[in-house]
Amino acid sequence: DACVSCLGHNMTFQGVFGKPRRLVTDAAKRICHAIETNQSKEKDSKIRMVKFILMGSDGVANPNGQDEKRTFGERFLVFLLRYLIPPHRDNENAAAYISGKTDNPNLEWTVIRPTDLIDGSVTKYELLPRPPGSLFGDGVATRSNVAKSMVDMILTQSLWDEWKFKMPVLHDLN
Repeated sequence: DACVSCLGHNMTFQGVFGKPRRLVTDAAKRICHAIETNQSKEKDSKIRMVKFILMGSDGVANPNGQDEKRTFGERFLVFLLRYLIPPHRDNENAAAYISGKTDNPNLEWTVIRPTDLIDGSVTKYELLPRPPGSLFGDGVATRSNVAKSMVDMILTQSLWDEWKFKMPVLHDLN
């Protein structure tokens, strides 16, 4: 069983500064609650593992601190984004919630953090343990490859085992 969330805020004034301000975080909490409610209705011997994939952003640091330390300028920009642009804070909070979700042994998660999103066809991509280089335009990821990577993780157990409980960065290979 698997659940995928690719929610995000519209890039309009209302979408960025209006309600709901915690769209991604609240949705992640509701999804986890729904998964756990469904699991509690199953017979103990038949509880199935559920994979939860959340789409994030490479601008969101891994809450476990394993990303490379950003430059002062990048840290300052992320600070400004966190307090001036509600969707960025929402994505950070959602990643923090998911990464702290350790109370259910039958719920596994990953947060896929694509580099700069663009439209395009499926191509080769790579998953990296942390953002490659600068916060400013160090690669792109097509939406098609984001979708493909999520399907690949659901269907390929070895890939899932490699990235579960982690926050890989998705980067297209040219």
